[in-house]
Amino acid sequence: MPNKKIAVVEEVKKKYVRMALETGNNASIARKAGIDRSTLKKWMIEYQDEVGDQMEKEDISILSDEPTHDELQKKYDQAMKLLGEKELEVAFLREIVKKNTLV
Repeated sequence: MPNKKIAVVEEVKKKYVRMALETGNNASIARKAGIDRSTLKKWMIEYQDEVGDQMEKEDISILSDEPTHDELQKKYDQAMKLLGEKELEVAFLREIVKKNTLV
């Protein structure tokens, strides 16, 4: 049982590392997590490679501390693509619900 608890804590840490990598705003993420920036920095050192590899597999870019216009544009394009996919998914699910209520 202790290993399961540790795994949950590790996943939470990785989640915040990912959020920091995606946004490039470590201070804001640390505040959101309720931790000191130095703690987040330690987590990033520990998990950055693993989380970065996972993000790379998902074709999600990592923002630098001072992102360029091109980096921000790429991030925006990724967000718009994801939003479009979610909107299609919602429309599809609504259609399924609509058909099921008619039956």
